[in-house]
Amino acid sequence: MPNGPLIVQSDRTVLLEVAHPDAEDARHALAVFAELERAPEHIHTYRITRLGLWNARAAGHTADEMLETLNRFAKFPVPAAVEQDLRETVSRYGRLVIERDRREDAEPGALVVRSDDPAVLLQVTRSKKIVPLVEGSAGEGAIRVQPWARGELKQQLVKLGWPAEDHAGYTPGTPHDIALDEREWHLRDYQRDAVDHFFEGGSGVVVLPCGAGKTLVGAGAMAAAKTNTLILVTNTVSARQWRDELLRRTTLTEDEIGEYSGETKELKPVTIATYQILTSRRKGEYRHLSLLDALDWGLIVYDEVHLLPAPVFKLTAELQARRRLGLTATLVREDGREGDVFSLIGPKRFDAAWKDIEAQGFISPAECFEVRVDLPYETRMEYAAAADDERYRLAATAPAKLPLVRSIIDRHPDEQILVIGQYLDQIDELAEVLGAPKLTGQTPVAERQELYTAFREGRERVLVVSKVANFSVDLPDASVAIQVSGSYGSRQEEAQRLGRLLRPSASGVTASFYTLVARDTVDQDFAQNRQRFLSEQGYAYTILDGADLLADAAR
Repeated sequence: MPNGPLIVQSDRTVLLEVAHPDAEDARHALAVFAELERAPEHIHTYRITRLGLWNARAAGHTADEMLETLNRFAKFPVPAAVEQDLRETVSRYGRLVIERDRREDAEPGALVVRSDDPAVLLQVTRSKKIVPLVEGSAGEGAIRVQPWARGELKQQLVKLGWPAEDHAGYTPGTPHDIALDEREWHLRDYQRDAVDHFFEGGSGVVVLPCGAGKTLVGAGAMAAAKTNTLILVTNTVSARQWRDELLRRTTLTEDEIGEYSGETKELKPVTIATYQILTSRRKGEYRHLSLLDALDWGLIVYDEVHLLPAPVFKLTAELQARRRLGLTATLVREDGREGDVFSLIGPKRFDAAWKDIEAQGFISPAECFEVRVDLPYETRMEYAAAADDERYRLAATAPAKLPLVRSIIDRHPDEQILVIGQYLDQIDELAEVLGAPKLTGQTPVAERQELYTAFREGRERVLVVSKVANFSVDLPDASVAIQVSGSYGSRQEEAQRLGRLLRPSASGVTASFYTLVARDTVDQDFAQNRQRFLSEQGYAYTILDGADLLADAAR
């Protein structure tokens, strides 16, 4: 009789008993195809979703492998309905294929959607959303696709539950010689595997922890493609860090790399552009979208693909003939558009568990703490009387959190510390109380870079930062983060903020991630949701009482 840590239920939920000795192994195996929904202290709840199964299948995992995971770790027999449903869902991936029309009389480059199952092909092509995207028969088992509809067709097929494999190929783009300069470094095995899996699949997403070298995977893909490349990033600081890394790690020169941002408009064989510039509008029109067709790009890299703005999805639907590489630490999107990432950027091609890479010594170990603070009577009454949309701000910016920040900083006297907030007035107050420099979206780019440099060199030990520091910021010596407030229940933000600490530092100390939470408020409710993704990666949160911390500091 099996006696593992998992209970698989007929509604596709899976319960994980955290205290079981096999829980860690089960968590890693389950995360390949299931999504964590809730992670309280003793029992974690996962859900097996269609998109999770298709991403796993696209990454090379079979239905037999997924069922073997469930059966190996199950406490009770896996329900027969779950096994059948899982097999049928996985089998849907690739039953439809988009490819070039191979008939002799076909127009050059014409697209068809093909299936060996006539009933499936008939079913989807009769759908109201599909009818405008196809043109008629293209021989036995195939339907012609409108030349412009490759991306939208894939989107609609995912929504219908029949994800297509795209075998239509890619334009090589304008050739440009790019090679890795590996005289003093080498791609790690998992980075090389990520590049290989990406090219084998054609296009798609590579999922790696913050600090595990996603930029180097991008550089490896560029060296493999050897073509004009457009790199889309979250902000100008990130653009310049990409540029510096490419100059350090590849044979590219300064003349070959351009920046296309609010400050600079350069078009070079390798162009690094910000999402903001692509989505900026004047008189209702996106003025810089021509960038996507400005040069004959053979590769488009989407950094932090989980943050891809909605307008860029629409543009990406028209770029299906170009190789697309998405880089991210998490496929979680708070807007629920994971399906669009799957269909338009591509499915997950490679991922690596955070704890596995930590065990190899490539990212720092970390401890996570949730510090709960009681609101004083006056603040509690103000919170109770506030409108629903004001309550989170009141709880998140509670003045009772300020002395806790100071006491935590005092607990780590020799470490580099980030204090992170969501609200500008709170950031101003923290900077003043701590006597530390602040960095927000209003800080000029040159000043941001100067502050980051001072922090890296140890001239500044504490930085107070807003959400601008969430993304693509290289601060390898930060070993403590104190999250005072965040973006409601954003799981992706929690992952990014912990990621600021995971780049291995010279000190080798275990990183410490503190989240300050107002007890018995929506702040505490949102914190539980934020922690879901990191719990899935194997990070446990230790609950600390703020009053105890202050008492310890006073002794």
